Formats: sequence, structure tokens, C-alpha cells
Amino acid sequence: MRDRNGQLTNGTLEAHDPQAAVTRLRTQGLVPVSVVESKAGKGLQMEIRLPGSGRVGLKDLALMSRQFATMISSGLTLLRALSILAEQTESRKLAATLAAVRAEVEGGNSLSSGLAKHPRVFPPLMINMVRAGEVGGFLDQVLLQLATNYEEEVKLRAKVKAAMTYPVVVFVIAILAVTAMLTFIVPIFATMFASLGSELPLPTRILVMLSHAMRTGGPVLLVVGIVGSVVWSRIRHQDRVRKVVDPLKLRVPIFGMLTQKIALSRFSRNLGTMLRSGVPILQSLDIVGGASGNYVLERACTDVQESVRSGRSLAAPLAQHAIFPPMVVQMMAVGEDTGALDGMLHKISDFYDQEVEATTEALTSLIEPIMIAFLGGIIGAMIVAMYMPIFSVFNQIH
Repeated sequence: MRDRNGQLTNGTLEAHDPQAAVTRLRTQGLVPVSVVESKAGKGLQMEIRLPGSGRVGLKDLALMSRQFATMISSGLTLLRALSILAEQTESRKLAATLAAVRAEVEGGNSLSSGLAKHPRVFPPLMINMVRAGEVGGFLDQVLLQLATNYEEEVKLRAKVKAAMTYPVVVFVIAILAVTAMLTFIVPIFATMFASLGSELPLPTRILVMLSHAMRTGGPVLLVVGIVGSVVWSRIRHQDRVRKVVDPLKLRVPIFGMLTQKIALSRFSRNLGTMLRSGVPILQSLDIVGGASGNYVLERACTDVQESVRSGRSLAAPLAQHAIFPPMVVQMMAVGEDTGALDGMLHKISDFYDQEVEATTEALTSLIEPIMIAFLGGIIGAMIVAMYMPIFSVFNQIH
């Protein structure tokens, strides 16, 4: 490479790929002559990446959007801001993608076009809002709205995850404890029971049968579980599967209500953010429906699109879908009549965020004692079943 004085020099630079290295060198005022991949990262010195380390999460996008907005509003050029973001982000995948986006912008393309070439990193919501901000000349405001939107989504997911962590952990512990007892402990007692020669009580016979089934069929169940989880991960996003599964999610006792509130919060927040950013309403509905995470709500958005396309109101078709409570329909109708639909949608989102928090807290306080009683009941029943023959022998001796 050549420095600012035109002198040839060489060195090493850490980058995701050669294109990213060229981009970083140019931002430093250097002219790369040739870029060769170093062998230092091969063999024993090769970097180990954990599964999922290449993903870009909502938290990364939220932080990037807020930093991006700050730099743009401070007067930094788009290229300079992208270079700084690529250098300081902790996500390697996002850093490499931002470097590629910078190269696109440097080549004369718009920022939204550069983002659109990486749909696995930047969701449609972000791409279309950035496009609207570029056209309207308020890119920094759009980026701030994106940051706020993603931060609220991260908070919502964290609340749900915190509420579900305890019951999931207890359930997994229960399965592991039962499996360990059936596989290792019950067979020892079964051998001892066989030497007694007397007929075993019914609970003990059932426990011995379960232990035998676990030892013979356990590997098969494990393989079936692994294969089933892999197959499910591949087909669960298909429309024919979602048409069946998503309506069932809304009918599950207690958890169905929580799923509905989460979907409504996400729908109203995303739609309000896009409308406030100037994205056309039909395009907003299409994107929001796909990002809702539920097929029932996505189908409702399609009906609303047809209504708006025909010149009718936005709120009227929602009343025909049970997933939208009357309160939501009425508030959207008022917002539509007063010309403040985006603000009304954000109020709906705030309301359901609070509802989700209250529901998750109530679920946590309800599930904790139930799961403790469930785990204690299973383990206790197994212990009693194992000791019943011993008690019967003691009774015969006396």
C-alpha cells in the first residue's frame, strides 16, 4: 500500500475479509496495492466461533442506530459515520456488513440500497424507514426512532424471557432428575426387589416398568427428539405450518393471552414508527404484518391493506378479527379521524407493554409454587414407590 506521501509500505490489519480490509485502509488515507490473507489465523491459531456468534441481534441494531443518528446529527459525513460504526461495533458480522455497506455508498449507491443487499442483517422495517428518511431529509430522526423501537422490543423480549426462564429451568431439572433415577437408581432397587421373592406393590411395578422402558427406549427417544427439533426448526416458518400453529398459540390458556398482547404491542409499535417516518401506509402494513410474528395478525394486515387500497378506513376491517380487542379498534379509529394515528399507535404499544409486564409478573408468581410442587411431587412419588416393598417386608417381619 502507499501512504499519503506516495511511499510503499506494508503491514497487517485485522478484518473480516479482503474487501473490509480495503475499505478500512481507504478510510485511513492509504491506497492499497495488494491485500493477501495472513496464514496466522489457520491451524492451531484459528479463531474459534461459537454457534450463534455470527448473528446480529436487535440490541446491536438498536445501539448502531442510536450511534449512527448521533453522528449524522453532529455533521459527520455518511462515509465517515459508517467507518466509525464498523470499527467500534462488537459484532463481527455487523462490522463486516457495515464495511460492505460503506463500500456501496462510496460507489454511489444510497444507504438504503446498501442496507437492502443484506436482508439477513437489516430487517425490512429498518431498510424502508431509512429510505423514507433519505427522501425526506430527516435520516437522523428516523435512526433515532429506529433505536427507540428496537430498544422497546429488546425490553419486551427480556421481560418475557425472564418470566419463562424459571419454569423452563425447573422443568428441565425435573426431566433430568426423573431420567437419572429411572436409568441408574431404580435398576439397583429392582435387583434388590427380585431377591425378595414377594409380589411388588403396583406403584413399584409401574416404576420398574418405566425404568426398563427408559433403558431400552431412551436412546431411540433421544434420537427422535433431536431429529424432531431439527425438522421443526426448518418447517416452523412455512405458511402451511403457521396457519395451524399460530391460531393454536392464541387459544392456549393464560399463555395465549400473553402471546396476543405481545403481538399487538409489536404491531402497533412498528406501524406507528413507520407511519411517523413517512413510509406509505400500504407498504407499512405489508412490512408490519410480516414482522408481527403471528399468522393471524398477518392475515388481518392483508385485509386492512385491501380496505385502504379500496379507499375505505383502516380500523373498520380490524373489528372482524378477534385478535384485535374493541379498545384497539376504537383507538385506531379515533387516531385515523384526528390525523394522529401514529401517536395513538404508540399509546396502544405503551399500554400493551405494561400489560405484558403485569401478565409476566403474575405468571411468574403463579408458576413458581406450581413448578416446585410438581417437581417435589414427582420425586417424592418415585421415592415412596421404591421404598414401599421395603416397608412391606418390615411389616411381615413384625
